[in-house]
Amino acid sequence: MDFVRRLYERFAALVHELAKFGSIGAVAFVLDTGVYNLFLLGLEWGPLTSKVLATTISATFAYAGNRFWTFRHREQSGLGREYFLFFLLNGIALLFGLLVIGFTKYTLNLDDGLSLNIANFLGVGLGTLFRYWSYKKWVFLEATEPIPVELPEAVKQDR
Repeated sequence: MDFVRRLYERFAALVHELAKFGSIGAVAFVLDTGVYNLFLLGLEWGPLTSKVLATTISATFAYAGNRFWTFRHREQSGLGREYFLFFLLNGIALLFGLLVIGFTKYTLNLDDGLSLNIANFLGVGLGTLFRYWSYKKWVFLEATEPIPVELPEAVKQDR
């Protein structure tokens, strides 16, 4: 039992970070899939256009969730820099999805809703692996100083 406790203590921060990242990702996935299907099946827009718009909306949600919850303990290097890098990396991750969807529709000639949704799911999975790695490496950097758990006591001044 002592081994399990030590193992948990060693990886607790990573487990908690992954759980938060996964929670934000799950909500963003539902948002992405719902918007993708609304545009693709409801409005009958093309699969690639639908994917780009759905990803833009879900990535905006994911940025806010990851910055202010998942990685809030990490260095904040400026919202402009983080936002630019976040969306640049999401653009790269979007390419995974577009390639899988494009291959499914234009190479395999499968254009039914189920096939395109399976392709979307696979593309999101590949993109998620890339995003987690790249966010930690380039967007939400390790804190150079420990972030205090509590705010310091206000200094009382004599009058």
